[in-house]
Amino acid sequence: MKTVVIIGVGLIGGSMGIALKEKKIVSRVIGVDASSAHSAQALELGIVDEIMDLEEAVLQADLIVLAVPVDIAEKLLVQIMPLVKKQVIMDVGSTKTAVCNIASSFPNSGRFVATHPMWGTEFSGPAAAVKTAFAGKAVVICNKEKADTDALLMVEEIYRKLEMRLLYMKADAHDIHAAYVSHISHITSFALANTVLEKEKEDDAIFELASAGFESTVRLAKSNPEMWVPIFMQNKENVLDVLNEHISQLRKFKACLEKDNVEYLGALIQHANTIKRILK
Repeated sequence: MKTVVIIGVGLIGGSMGIALKEKKIVSRVIGVDASSAHSAQALELGIVDEIMDLEEAVLQADLIVLAVPVDIAEKLLVQIMPLVKKQVIMDVGSTKTAVCNIASSFPNSGRFVATHPMWGTEFSGPAAAVKTAFAGKAVVICNKEKADTDALLMVEEIYRKLEMRLLYMKADAHDIHAAYVSHISHITSFALANTVLEKEKEDDAIFELASAGFESTVRLAKSNPEMWVPIFMQNKENVLDVLNEHISQLRKFKACLEKDNVEYLGALIQHANTIKRILK
């Protein structure tokens, strides 16, 4: 493969650009970004070789990586698909149903491969890009039967060269699972951060007393709202479902404390401990 176009040269797109160049999977990386500051930074950091306008870049691409917030990805996909002939386009977003539905409305829908590399941090922008971001992580490829054979093989080969574990799901199943293992973690972190900021008015106390456990729990609260608001809204029904269950679990802990129910409180914690069989 010669040329990859990365649309959105932030955390995920930037990390993808670095990794593709580092492993010599591509010979040329073109960046497209709405932010002139991000574009300049991506060039300066060597994440991309050049910056182009969207249409010009797409026409020169062998592979197009759509690495923008999920609401923007929908709009850009509508613009890009009519320009795609032999090019392969893949997204890397955290929700899949909406973008897959849009792609399927085009006659060349087989050129699109829906993917979700299961990696991220609370940081954003080109400077947050990590060279070894994807190694050893999982990537979900959705609705693979709808992709053209050569397009799917190209994407699979890239992720294997990035040392990722390939998983396959239907788009709607992915969104359900993502709500439970990813999206709820962010909502919980945002909510906990707001709780502490509301109740603890002394900044110094938060800074000095915050333990490693608290810091790791609220780390995700530093994540970019421009990315996460669209994810929550696109996956609203699944997120509401998991939120209802989470609130139910919180009420159980609250009731134990209100009623001095030590035995049940211990049982709740003991049951939570069984997650160790999955997360070792």
